[in-house]
Amino acid sequence: MKISKEEVLHVARLARLDLDETAMDKFAGQIGDILDYVDTLNKVDTVNVAPTSHAISLTNAFRDDEVRAHLPREKALANAPDQQDGTFLVPKIIE
Repeated sequence: MKISKEEVLHVARLARLDLDETAMDKFAGQIGDILDYVDTLNKVDTVNVAPTSHAISLTNAFRDDEVRAHLPREKALANAPDQQDGTFLVPKIIE
């Protein structure tokens, strides 16, 4: 599928991109190739294919929640560059 320079320029304006003539020619060709490939995919018969969200079956890799002892405060603050009253001190960034 051929895409015109005007269409590339329109999309570039929407995306607030500043394209020169060389980039426009390059993108027009690349986008045309992508649209040709999508058109090829649209020709595949998918009538009896159930919709899926993933190409392969996925399982959750999370572990079960279990209560554990937390890190002691002194150990958590051991490498802190600055601390006060058992908390981290960070630079103020908002006036």
